[in-house]
Amino acid sequence: MLSKFLNIGQKNEDNMENTKVCIIGASFSGLAAAACLQKENIPYLLIEKSSRIADSWHRHYERLHLHTHKRLSALPFKSMPADYPKYPSRLQVIEYLESYRKEFGIKVQLEKEAKKIFRDKGAWFIETTKGKIKSDYLIMATGAYGKPREVNIKGMDTFQGDILHSSEYKTGKRYAGKKVLVIGFGNSACEIAIDLHEQGAQPAMSVRSPVNVVPREVFGIDVTQLSILNRKLPPKLVDQMNGPLIKLLVGDLNKIGLKTPSYGPAEQIITTGKIPVLDIGTIKLIRKGHVSIFPGVKEIEGNTVHFEDGRSEEFGAIIAGIGFHKKSVEILDIAESRFEDLKFSIRKQKQFGRDGLYFCGFWVSPTGQIREIKHDALYISEDIAKKIRFQT
Repeated sequence: MLSKFLNIGQKNEDNMENTKVCIIGASFSGLAAAACLQKENIPYLLIEKSSRIADSWHRHYERLHLHTHKRLSALPFKSMPADYPKYPSRLQVIEYLESYRKEFGIKVQLEKEAKKIFRDKGAWFIETTKGKIKSDYLIMATGAYGKPREVNIKGMDTFQGDILHSSEYKTGKRYAGKKVLVIGFGNSACEIAIDLHEQGAQPAMSVRSPVNVVPREVFGIDVTQLSILNRKLPPKLVDQMNGPLIKLLVGDLNKIGLKTPSYGPAEQIITTGKIPVLDIGTIKLIRKGHVSIFPGVKEIEGNTVHFEDGRSEEFGAIIAGIGFHKKSVEILDIAESRFEDLKFSIRKQKQFGRDGLYFCGFWVSPTGQIREIKHDALYISEDIAKKIRFQT
């Protein structure tokens, strides 16, 4: 009965739903926030623009696995199943999130997209595709990243094969026997290169910028666990301490055509907000000659790709692992600078919910994104509960 009470928004005479908390987005962050609010007996509405929860996980490429250990990737109050492997697959992640929703009786209003959000007279007003919501508190659980970056390469209109953003890639089966160029060297790009090799394609990677690569495990210990142990140390000191060990385990990247930046992986996360590559086998494939490395793409001419170092090669397909834009704040009627200030206040400054606005899952951390989501959800629910108790 409690879960039913927590998920029903009463409507006023203007047919506007009223709730104590509105959560936008129903994947890891939204579900975690909902479960934590329920534990605090706080009414909420959870809305999701797609027709299913965890929509992005349904759309990811088939081979995708979590890059962090399942022990560090569980949401509040529910561990991942014991029979899952250390690094669960995409389908297992979806299964876990569905079971999480069912176990806690979390109701989600699907196909209900927030189009505009503004604050007025001490409350948040959310205009959606299915009516309006008035809420005392607002939790943005839509993730740190927004739309895929646009693929824009000189001459790409002359290319005869597929040119896909990594978000459109599903499997390498259709590219068996073909040379495929993967542009970029992030975690998705590196796993796609592995998938292409496993499916019988001949992958190559175009890497323009210097990269930091760390082993997923250090002597059997998940590298994220080591990051947790080092989290209170200055990033530069962490990199100085771990640098020799990483080089021993990963090897000299310059010898396989990759460049390394002047800063280490811990400093990279803090200064750029980008996660270094957790190597799950790509480096080994490069060393064995199964994945070729090229510099940045200069232009495309037909099916020939010309690179910045003067080399040219023909390819049958191009996969652009060029990342995503930062999450758009267009629906939030607040200034961009105000958004950045609020977004990071939760994890950096420990200042919660100014104006009743919270961000769950926006903090990119060396200790693991899902682990941070778990802590964000717990902190947010506790803070809202304290404010409600203070008001009463």
